[in-house]
Amino acid sequence: MAGQGAPNSVFFITITNRIDCCSRRLNGAEIRIGDSVEDNNDVLWSLLSQSTFHCNGMEGQYINVVIPGRNEYLTLCEVDSYGAPLD
Repeated sequence: MAGQGAPNSVFFITITNRIDCCSRRLNGAEIRIGDSVEDNNDVLWSLLSQSTFHCNGMEGQYINVVIPGRNEYLTLCEVDSYGAPLD
């Protein structure tokens, strides 16, 4: 995302999941955008093998993919975020 180290407007995020035996590991995952690694706003969840999520310019410095309430593996093939620095 542009402007590393500072909040940005996030327009969309594309997540590519595994397509082999373990794609179900991402079930129940959430994408969170915010200014802290620990305390971020929920955007979307229930990720599929490849999904694009429109964030409508949501502001934040960090994008996290988490599975709340579960302590197990989280495997992602690719995460792309598209945004712009805040003016």
